[in-house]
Amino acid sequence: MRHGVRVGIDVGTARIGLARSDPHGMLATPIETVGRDHAGTADLVRIESIVADLDAIEVVVGLPLALSGNRTASTNDAVGFAEVLAGRLAVPVRLVDERLSTVAAQTVLRAAGRKAKTQRPVVDQVAATIILQHALDTERALGRPPGSPVVPSGSSAAPTEGP
Repeated sequence: MRHGVRVGIDVGTARIGLARSDPHGMLATPIETVGRDHAGTADLVRIESIVADLDAIEVVVGLPLALSGNRTASTNDAVGFAEVLAGRLAVPVRLVDERLSTVAAQTVLRAAGRKAKTQRPVVDQVAATIILQHALDTERALGRPPGSPVVPSGSSAAPTEGP
């Protein structure tokens, strides 16, 4: 297992959930929810700041595939976001399958007694935590980084196809 903090990201159309790991890559915990800035770069700037402040070695972005494994509009949005982010960060960005992470996050919050209305501010953070924990567990089990590396947008390399 590689040593260093990882940042997990759950990309949504309105909000972006963020989580972090401990330096040993054992446990993921929520950080914050960032508003999605489709018109500007405030969301990217905030994520860059967090990655730098944590001295992260890697960013893991959830890849929302359909249950069938096919790509959706959300998949394309997450891949596009990850490609832009990869072009701005000095650390690798990886895409990791996140099917049902938001559903799992909602289930966890309901079990903790949170009503649907009060889940909104934190559900994206919990989803990011689930995505990152899955990535950490996968790396520990397989002995290699999880998912697939992201090619920065504007790069001449072939585009990332998914996990």
